Amino acid sequence: MVSTIQALPTEVVHLIAAGEVIDSLASVVRELAENSIDAGATRIVVAMWPEQWRVRVTDNGCGMNLEDLQRAASAHSTSKIRICADLWKITSLGFRGEALHSLTTLADLEILSRPAPSVEGGVCGWRVVYGYTGEVVHLEAAAIAPGTVVTVSNLFGNCLGRRQGLPSTAQQMRAVQTTIQQIALCHPHIAWQVWQNDREWFTISPASTMGQLIPQILHQVRASDLQELQVEIPEKESQANDSKLNLVIGLPDRASRHRPDWLRVAVNGRMVKTSELEQTILGAFHRTLPRDRYPICCLHLLIHPGHINWNRNPAKTEIYLNDVNYWQQQISQAIEQALRINSATVKEVVHTSRVGKLIKAAEEKSNYNINPSQPDEPNQTSHYLTAVGQVNNTYIVAEHPGGLWLVEQHIAHERVLYEQLCDHWQIVPVEPPIILYQLSPAQVSQLQRIGLDIEPFGEQLWAVRSLPALLQQRDDCADAILELSWGGDLQTAQVAVACRSAIRNGTPLSLPEMQTLLNDWQRTRNPRTCPHGRPIYLSLEESALARFFRRHWVIGKSHGI
Repeated sequence: MVSTIQALPTEVVHLIAAGEVIDSLASVVRELAENSIDAGATRIVVAMWPEQWRVRVTDNGCGMNLEDLQRAASAHSTSKIRICADLWKITSLGFRGEALHSLTTLADLEILSRPAPSVEGGVCGWRVVYGYTGEVVHLEAAAIAPGTVVTVSNLFGNCLGRRQGLPSTAQQMRAVQTTIQQIALCHPHIAWQVWQNDREWFTISPASTMGQLIPQILHQVRASDLQELQVEIPEKESQANDSKLNLVIGLPDRASRHRPDWLRVAVNGRMVKTSELEQTILGAFHRTLPRDRYPICCLHLLIHPGHINWNRNPAKTEIYLNDVNYWQQQISQAIEQALRINSATVKEVVHTSRVGKLIKAAEEKSNYNINPSQPDEPNQTSHYLTAVGQVNNTYIVAEHPGGLWLVEQHIAHERVLYEQLCDHWQIVPVEPPIILYQLSPAQVSQLQRIGLDIEPFGEQLWAVRSLPALLQQRDDCADAILELSWGGDLQTAQVAVACRSAIRNGTPLSLPEMQTLLNDWQRTRNPRTCPHGRPIYLSLEESALARFFRRHWVIGKSHGI
């Protein structure tokens, strides 16, 4: 009997391997751009002719000499690693030596390159054309500035079925744009210029940090809507350098998304997919956003390469991270720190449309009616907000070093109570029991699920013998328990208890009571929104007030002198 198992021909092996690395125009751009970054480029120009299946990437990196150019497209040729141990010390974006070789298998490849004049071989540039599987078929001297120009033409020309299976041109261009934006976020110091069919498509200007770059990509978000944080993380084990965590979040009272499409996680310069870290981010924002809204969060971990196994995915988008629980803990703490209101974030320069609308309404109505119910208290230097008065028994007017804030008292107190309940959820006995009527089996089961002691007490009667401690002294305790019986998990119950127990709008407060609430609220972990995601405060910055009252005018000129 003849064996049906046979070794694949070499050309088939190369084609299969190449298809794992290069599967679209976006993957071509990604691989070439990452090579440019590894070469130290600070300016990258990407030009595409999608109908011709052609891509050109130009950079001002270190360039290659003639010897390197002759080897660059050979199979498994790289300058990044040498031995097996190097796989656990990877600090570059590329290291497998597959990208250029794969391109020679799937397309026509041409490279022009020249090192810097100070480097050996930097006097002259070279143009190299590669044939199938990476052999050099044409070589000539070329006039070129230091750097590299890689041109890929006729992509998938030898396997046209691959082209037919790809998305439309418009979809591929969106994928290219997303790819470039993700790389730019990881390397904000690089300038990008992108062309499509000989016309400039978009540019990305260099920035000092990831947070300064985001408004160029997410145009509806302003810099003042974001909070950026950089944290040094000490290694658990002895390593050469401490780790760093760069975090940019959209403040939950100003910026959120309909979809979880701006949860971006990068590790050591590359965007990756890691469900564990993404769930950690979502968990850290839990009960800070409205229902069906998702956070804006860009996280970049710079950690010792020994913690990472990049060999999980051909595109290196999936990784294995050692001791993931430790990194999850660090991320949660960083997000908690970024969400706080403190001396670093209290002087935010915010002049949004909300402030403009409020001032416009004030002009029309002229009816603030701020009447402090107590004489002014001494300024409490231990806190950043000082209670001034109360508007309509609903909003606390607070002064801070940068201007004036309006704090909605009910939802500020709701945030305080909710976090207290999360930290100290306590079920206490109640005597006599609270009698409820006509509960369904589902309602009884729900009350038992959140820890309440409930038992039959007669025909269609139920006795509740324990309840959350916060509800114990309330006159509407029975109504509150009925509300809890309508479903949801423990956190939903905690939100409901906090909402029902919080100070009602319309309740007059003394200045000491206002100040106590402000102090408690400032100490919460997520002071910007209530557990339902509503904004708690409105900031009227001194700079915005100065612009409105035109205090920058010169007095003499304003009088026509």
